[in-house]
Amino acid sequence: MKKYSLYLLLLLLIPFLGMSQQDPQYTQYMYNMSVINPAYTTNDIGLINFGTLYRSQWNSVVGAPKTLTFFAHAALSEKIETGISFISDDIGDGAAKENNIYADFAYSLKLNEKSDLSLGLKAGITNYATNFNGFRLPELQDDAAFDDHINSTFPNIGIGAFYHKDKFYSGISIPNLLHSNHIDNKDGISTIGSEEAHIFITAGYVYELNPSIKIKPSTLLKAVNNTPLSVDFSVNALFNDKLEAGLAYRLDDAVSAMFNIQILSGVRAGYAYDYTLSNLGEFSSGSHEIFILFNLDLLGLKKGYDKSPRFY
Repeated sequence: MKKYSLYLLLLLLIPFLGMSQQDPQYTQYMYNMSVINPAYTTNDIGLINFGTLYRSQWNSVVGAPKTLTFFAHAALSEKIETGISFISDDIGDGAAKENNIYADFAYSLKLNEKSDLSLGLKAGITNYATNFNGFRLPELQDDAAFDDHINSTFPNIGIGAFYHKDKFYSGISIPNLLHSNHIDNKDGISTIGSEEAHIFITAGYVYELNPSIKIKPSTLLKAVNNTPLSVDFSVNALFNDKLEAGLAYRLDDAVSAMFNIQILSGVRAGYAYDYTLSNLGEFSSGSHEIFILFNLDLLGLKKGYDKSPRFY
């Protein structure tokens, strides 16, 4: 029988009893944009952009969150872009798991020769399951709230807008509009684990210092009911369109270092490390995040990194 620390129990109870369920956290959100905003577009006809990102959060804490994301999107025409995404979030080594499968649709409006505004819709399902087998804590081992296993599936939809002009982009999105309770009142026991609407606001710019070096500041704001505002500031430097390195700061939470490199034409891999600044730092050795991205060129156009706001 597994023995979980009191600290793990607090991690599990935060989403259940805190009146809201946080979406997964990403440090390298600029490479994972279609997951949080269905209106994200690259306008690269003939290219399929896809990739995967894995995040291990608060290492050294038993049962800390782990997130696996897969995403793909492609422009079908100058005005229409579609995509899919899969997000698997695991807390407590299987004690609480959430899997999300979504399809995205974006319609792009040409504002002028250099700027576009796209509107997006996200639709799909969420499966939420708990398994407290082996969960043991002397103080609460008889708590009936941990006796039943939950396995529920429910629909969800999201919306977004994405503005792209030359070397600047900004977006706003709510990827989960529907409020769904994971756990309700049962047998006189009141437990709450609900999916609240999250608002994401993103912005980024590319400044060309010289032909070999580009500076890329970006920011992400995430707001959800009854939860402190999450604010990320990031600055990356891109060298010769091959190697990228940067630093990030998450308000009152963490500082991060990240880098990525173009391995082959159309293939890029990256890594980020978060050093925890909050009280969790007493228990955690930090968070790790890795990704790999692909641009599949179906028509031999040999572009993609130049036009996508991820790379410019």
